[in-house]
Amino acid sequence: MKSTRIIASSLLLATGVAIFPAAVSAWSPRVEKLLKEMTVEEKIGQLNQRSGYGYAPDMVGMIKGGQIGSLLNEVDPATVNRLQKVAVDSTRMGVPILFARDVIHGFKTIYPLPIGQAATWNPELVKLAARLTAGEATSTGIRWTFSPMVDIARDARWGRVAEGYGEDPYLTSVMGRVTVEGYQGDDLSKPDAMAACVKHFVGYGASESGKDYMNVWMPENLLRDVYLPSFKAGADAGAATFMAAFNDINGVPMSGNDWLIKEILRGEWGWDGMIVSDWNSIGQMINQGYAADHKDAARLGANAGVDMDMENYAYLPHLKSLIDEGKVSMSTLDSLAGRVLELKERLGLFDNPYVDMKNANRFFSKESLAAARQAAVESAVLLKNDGVLPLAKKPGRIAVSGPMADAMHDQNGTWVFDLDKSKTVTPLVSLRERYGKKNVIDARGLEYSRDKNQDNIDRAVKAAKDADVILYFAGEEAVLSGEAHCRTDLTLPGAQAQEIEALKALGKPVALVIMTGRPMEITAQNKLADAILYMFHPGTMGGPAIVDLVSGDVNPSGHLPVSLPVASGQMPLYYGRMASGRPAEGIQLIDDIPLEAGQTSTGCTSFYLDAGDGPLYPFGYGGSYTTFSYGDVTLDSDRLAADGKITASCTVTNTGTVEGSTVPQLYTHDKLASLIRPLRELKGFEKISLKPGESRTVSFSITPEDLKFHNRKMEYVAEPGEFELWITSDAQSGKPVTFTLDK
Repeated sequence: MKSTRIIASSLLLATGVAIFPAAVSAWSPRVEKLLKEMTVEEKIGQLNQRSGYGYAPDMVGMIKGGQIGSLLNEVDPATVNRLQKVAVDSTRMGVPILFARDVIHGFKTIYPLPIGQAATWNPELVKLAARLTAGEATSTGIRWTFSPMVDIARDARWGRVAEGYGEDPYLTSVMGRVTVEGYQGDDLSKPDAMAACVKHFVGYGASESGKDYMNVWMPENLLRDVYLPSFKAGADAGAATFMAAFNDINGVPMSGNDWLIKEILRGEWGWDGMIVSDWNSIGQMINQGYAADHKDAARLGANAGVDMDMENYAYLPHLKSLIDEGKVSMSTLDSLAGRVLELKERLGLFDNPYVDMKNANRFFSKESLAAARQAAVESAVLLKNDGVLPLAKKPGRIAVSGPMADAMHDQNGTWVFDLDKSKTVTPLVSLRERYGKKNVIDARGLEYSRDKNQDNIDRAVKAAKDADVILYFAGEEAVLSGEAHCRTDLTLPGAQAQEIEALKALGKPVALVIMTGRPMEITAQNKLADAILYMFHPGTMGGPAIVDLVSGDVNPSGHLPVSLPVASGQMPLYYGRMASGRPAEGIQLIDDIPLEAGQTSTGCTSFYLDAGDGPLYPFGYGGSYTTFSYGDVTLDSDRLAADGKITASCTVTNTGTVEGSTVPQLYTHDKLASLIRPLRELKGFEKISLKPGESRTVSFSITPEDLKFHNRKMEYVAEPGEFELWITSDAQSGKPVTFTLDK
């Protein structure tokens, strides 16, 4: 597969010292003409987004009155065309409506959760999934989706970790970029192109205590170096829209944050697309104590540069009076309306506003199902394998247990509003197709992931007694992750832990397959299970993908985009932490401490008495049915000139007996700087496939741009000095080499 290497300057941010004016768009002739001819009320109407279904009289009346610029959630193409005809034929200006929907990881064909797509470490496959998703959604009239989510999520308690690409800004930037490109295609005016929306701008993933809608406090250095780069990547990819987040940043709500929207997004970056609020996030500023009322919220949102008001109605009733009072200028209104109209122009809606009914409702194509299956296969991460997987060619009797074994709804995960669960192929069904119904024992006890009925466990154990191997499908229901679905306890819900323990007591090999929306605490199960395959809700084709993997037809190739904790209390947990003045040494866990031990007897270094230091499995980790060796890293020079580059290389060899894939990952560390730097930072990766005995040399180029960070003065600098560099299989392994950046 092609090496993934994004030029650092396109991912990272220039210094933020200067104050930049908001970007000014040069409108197309059509938009320029419309802005001259439209009334104030008609312009304000373009800024209003409403959610609704069907050909409702009140909605039709609002459209005729020019009060709706965009409609959410209508997915029947015939109704879309009827409503569109009202806008085009029954309003003075004939401006078409933009139809939108939350299309997050598939429309009808459901792909793995975005966090699962990140686990593929295969940007080309992620881009293909987005392209095929756009084809399905646009066949119903949806031309705008609220995806990708590129929030950096380092706290697995936060439910929305499911919707993003993990804990790392580089990996998230890569996956966010290709998702934008996949949705939008090479020409946004084509009928199968769907406008992307990079969200949630910005810092939402750092929500305090991992709880949704909470406050975010962070220094500007952290904001610029960790949380903004993935948004910059989306802007550079040409994302048509951004979404203002629910949260505040240091006390200023994002829907009223003129510094981040005008000075950074539009000014420093020069991005001139359209910004939509999150659902009622403009009105929510009242709850946050930042706006006095809806009129005040409308003033703050408009002057901050939020172009469209999603489901709040702050703009519609109040902008006219704010303009009359001089609290919002006409030029501001023209900018807001102009960007909405310009998006509709770019989408080709003025010339082609209707759904082609001959090509409507195109779902579940062979290509889409094949891509969904491949994405599910490559998203699976083999954490542990004591020889149980792959199953023997004739595995004997297989007991299938666990609440996720035949969960047609739940294996698709969160944010699947258009799910047709009848098309979902589950592991139980797929295993029976592969091995025959007589050889696959239904040993399900718990009926759903939260089920605590211990009586059901006895049923599972009784059914599994005659099996030769047990496949247990654990995890979370779809509803336990996603927006507003945050958890403090990251262990398996319900009585799953007890059921796994009871099944293991039969003395038979147990392979655990986990389907979830987040990193979970599986420390107890890691000790019990003979093999663990970790999957983030895999979608429509999860069942066939799992059979591909457990049968050995395909070798697991997924790598973690997050760190898996030893204990829930470690959150937030991520590999890119700063160096401690007392790094963990001589770890003595709580059960090993003698009675009446001295206060300093445990060593006084940085670790948890009950969890030690670090994750159960680190970021970037991924097992295989084969083995790989990584040779020593070599540099073509140990000195990097201020205007030069060096190349790092490493030979990777498949030392096992079957073909497999691995992901060489490039990490660096600035050993001495004016600010403490992360112990490792991902700078590149490449997914490669090797036959048994095959070797390949992977190479990465490093420039000073890759080494930059924001110092205390917010200067974007690469400081001369010594750096460490790794090419390795995860964020915790490998031996570094050093090089020096010259002045």
